[in-house]
Amino acid sequence: MTKPLALVMLILVLAPLSPPQSSSPSPAFHKLEALAGDWEGKDEQGNKAKTNFRIVAGNTAVMETLTASGMEEMLTLYNVDGDGISLVHFCPTNNQPRMRAVPGEGEPKELVFSFQGATNLPNTAIGHEHKMVMQFQDKDHITERWTWRKDGKDSDMVYKFVRQSN
Repeated sequence: MTKPLALVMLILVLAPLSPPQSSSPSPAFHKLEALAGDWEGKDEQGNKAKTNFRIVAGNTAVMETLTASGMEEMLTLYNVDGDGISLVHFCPTNNQPRMRAVPGEGEPKELVFSFQGATNLPNTAIGHEHKMVMQFQDKDHITERWTWRKDGKDSDMVYKFVRQSN
């Protein structure tokens, strides 16, 4: 082995490896964990809605079960994803959008989840949830704004929830 090649190999072996991206819970994920419990509310038309948040999978994910008037139950899983939070939404339309939010520093007032792709969605012209904004008014009041996209046109469904005492 030549000296220059040996030197390069020695540098590579001894060079500090960059640490992996942190997957420890951020203040934003702790905010989601703090939602654990039952919530009731209404959509913009005054129709009743209910949701429930549970911490699952050894405290690595938050599962939301949402039931809105006139719709089948929906399930959303949230988890830490490097510097952000990912969600997978299991929709009665039989597609599963994946979205991701990258919160700023400190305790967030809202999380904006943007579409990253979906399973069981042959093309994005087919109706699917495309965005979700979760706003934290205080520990007992949240708003979820789900954006449905079909044929390139968006429509929002807004739910305002109040924590139910256990």
